[in-house]
Amino acid sequence: MTTALATLAVDSRCALGEGILWCDRRRVLYWTDILAAELWRHDPDSGHTHTWSLPAPLGCLALGEDGRLLLGLAKGLYASDVEAQLSSRELSLEKLADVEADDPMTRVNDGRADRHGGFVFGTKSEHTDLRPTGRFHQYTAAHGLRELTLPRAAIPNSICFDASGTRMYFCDSVTPQILHCRYDAATASVSDIAVFVDLDLTSAEPDGSIVDAEGAVWNAQWGAGRVVRYLPDGRIDRIVRVPASQPSCCTLRDDLLYVTSARVGLDAAALATHPLSGGVFAHRNDRRLARDVDRVRLP
Repeated sequence: MTTALATLAVDSRCALGEGILWCDRRRVLYWTDILAAELWRHDPDSGHTHTWSLPAPLGCLALGEDGRLLLGLAKGLYASDVEAQLSSRELSLEKLADVEADDPMTRVNDGRADRHGGFVFGTKSEHTDLRPTGRFHQYTAAHGLRELTLPRAAIPNSICFDASGTRMYFCDSVTPQILHCRYDAATASVSDIAVFVDLDLTSAEPDGSIVDAEGAVWNAQWGAGRVVRYLPDGRIDRIVRVPASQPSCCTLRDDLLYVTSARVGLDAAALATHPLSGGVFAHRNDRRLARDVDRVRLP
């Protein structure tokens, strides 16, 4: 096992940075500040950063095959051509699907493209006691929204897929473990649910994950200030320390790992210890680990 330290890449100071993606076509990063209801865009080459305001919290996002973005707002999925709106602070949106419109106590949370042109995401419980009312769904242009028969969750997270798109990783962040299952994109069915890893720190909560070109899972661990790379058999291969206690999601660009983080819930003493919380951090790996970027087929 090796250890390393990530350094600040974008001093964004997000309340709840999440859902970071690297777009290899445009060579830019996208991520969300969920609580601020903002979409962020950063060009590492020019250093230029742009934000858009949204009408509701943005839980997750995905790249579309046609260049648009899929945006998972609190109670619906939308498409938007964000690159045509770089001069604006607000985005025009096209609704794709309502999400759990009959339940005011859930909102869209983590999600990822599924390697087959679909999008899989979870909904978070908004109950103060975090009772597990959240569900997992698949969205496709052909079938719309279909619920996956996974256990209800309080905070669904860590959604990502192996190279074949037949194995799905996921978690409920209130439980310190990452699960996996067989996933059939065509029928939106899952089976053989099992534990992939139990986290080794009691202070760590599993958050956003990504699978790299070698089949390893990178998981941002909220409360532990680290991203852990797990080999396909579940062994810890690498730990990247993050100078923020609440790393939330990660993505890969060539040999670079990018990590979002959050400031929400931190008191003055915690912010004094980790003043860069809410920023985006980067760590350079010893080799290229990014795989082909997954994209969603949009109508």
